Amino acid sequence: MFQSFAESASPAEGPGRLAKLREVLSAEALSGFLVPRADVHQGEYVAPRDDRLAWLTGFTGSAGFCAALLDQARVFIDGRYRTQVKAQVSLEHFNPVPWPETQLADWLKEQLPEGGVIGIDPWLHTVGEVATLVQRLQGSGITLREVDNLLDRVWSDQPAAPLGAVTIQPEEQAGESHADKRARLAAGLRQAGQTAVVITLPDSLAWLLNIRGSDIARNPVPHGFAILHDSGAVDLFMAAEKLPEDVRTHLGSEVTLKSPENLAAAATALTGRVLLDKGSAPLALQRALDAGAAEVVLGRDPVILPKACKNPAEVAGARAAHLRDGAAMCEFLAWYDEQPVGSLTEIDVVTQLEACRRDTGALLEISFDTISGTGPNGAVIHYRVTEASNARLENGQLLVLDSGGQYQDGTTDITRTLAVGDVGQEERACFTRVLQGMIAVSQLRFPAGLSGRDIDGFARAPLWAAGLDYNHGTGHGVGAYLSVHEGPQGISRRNMEPLQPGMILSNEPGYYREGAFGIRIENLIVVEQAAALSGADDRAMLSFETLTYVPIDRRLIAAEMLSESEREWLNSYHKACRDKIGPRLSAKAKLWLAQSTAPI
Repeated sequence: MFQSFAESASPAEGPGRLAKLREVLSAEALSGFLVPRADVHQGEYVAPRDDRLAWLTGFTGSAGFCAALLDQARVFIDGRYRTQVKAQVSLEHFNPVPWPETQLADWLKEQLPEGGVIGIDPWLHTVGEVATLVQRLQGSGITLREVDNLLDRVWSDQPAAPLGAVTIQPEEQAGESHADKRARLAAGLRQAGQTAVVITLPDSLAWLLNIRGSDIARNPVPHGFAILHDSGAVDLFMAAEKLPEDVRTHLGSEVTLKSPENLAAAATALTGRVLLDKGSAPLALQRALDAGAAEVVLGRDPVILPKACKNPAEVAGARAAHLRDGAAMCEFLAWYDEQPVGSLTEIDVVTQLEACRRDTGALLEISFDTISGTGPNGAVIHYRVTEASNARLENGQLLVLDSGGQYQDGTTDITRTLAVGDVGQEERACFTRVLQGMIAVSQLRFPAGLSGRDIDGFARAPLWAAGLDYNHGTGHGVGAYLSVHEGPQGISRRNMEPLQPGMILSNEPGYYREGAFGIRIENLIVVEQAAALSGADDRAMLSFETLTYVPIDRRLIAAEMLSESEREWLNSYHKACRDKIGPRLSAKAKLWLAQSTAPI
């Protein structure tokens, strides 16, 4: 069983740990210290050693940070975690702050009107992040001091750094050799007049070298850094014990393995114009480069965009993975509908679903901890069931089930909201509005050059019409047997990255009523060139191909609310589910599929 249901953090521990941190602050003559969720690689998911925010506060969400001052501490969280944080931290010691509505600089100026000194670990904050904070604090008397990690000083039983084994991603899955990738990106460096780029993101490193890792649960990425030179050669800074002989042979003579401890010195020794991603590279690396002869060019990791735009082999792999995963989901759903109402718990659901994925014989990991939230727990957007929170599915509730798998040919992520017994009309009406938003995005044709910000409103419009909305983006990028959350693509009000063919995204509108229920429906989609239309303008148009084929719970659909076009889309989608998934199912699940996809 990949997923654990143990409590990973406790609010009871936070106050004592905060007191110890404040003793260090006083000894260092600091007014406060920033504790981010991120690790040195700015990953959304972190190893136990780097889970500092959870260790201090109890908050386990994938984004956020704590500003710990001598007299107060605040946990800054976005809209996904407004409900969750209140249950995970000691509210007497760590008050939640809505972010980005409240900016850290503004809050610090309010709390420290006479000025102060805030400590930061320069390995855990990006170049761009620090530059923005310094600019916003100008004239306030508040300064930043770069220090070693003060929290690590008081974390006496901090786990060791991970040393997960590295594996090869076969070229038939990657679609391109790592030699060709290195040569292509090196040519881009030369064209830009740059001699090297420092790569800090684990998924960029994995994609570039056609390797995968196991340093982070749920994410097949290795911890490490790389310097790609304009010759195409790579200096790889990674613990040697993580690379077996076959991986070293795969990397070849143009990839030189070096100790991670030598990264800063190697950066200082670089010359010429060196590219550094200001949005993901730690400030400490800029300091190391500035100490040498190199000219730092702040830009974007050159791996980001080619990694996001999947090649034909990666798209084909994603299709295959989703058909396999869709069959596992349908086997699970057939089992689910056989169980008497009131007989299941949230953990029962997670356990059975993982078993169905394991039965494929191809599951390498789950792509994130399965979200199985019934009733009020479904309103916690990133709810994680534990032995303490495990709830029974009761008649009339909605179950939000968000899950995914890691397969060598692709990463999956799917959400289905399921009826538990007889569900009320209000819940069905809200569900149908969410479904209408998901259909609107699925059907969309749009001019090339538009970004996720331009698409986001289509998913929300049916909810807006009823005065409703949701506090998360409509979609995130997804990797190719990599991280389930991938940039730069996304569908949200803040995402300005133009969508391009090959980008895989989630399409997941939702609605959440705190203390009552949650709803989310999610398919993965891939951007493609739109089919030509007779009489259309001579302009490039894009559309979405749906990758996910699992029925929508018809018991929750208020059919009278659907337009003819929406009804046609749904019936066509359900027919595709029968055609694509049916041949892969057991006899019992195939019968369930036929019944669950009957036309509306």
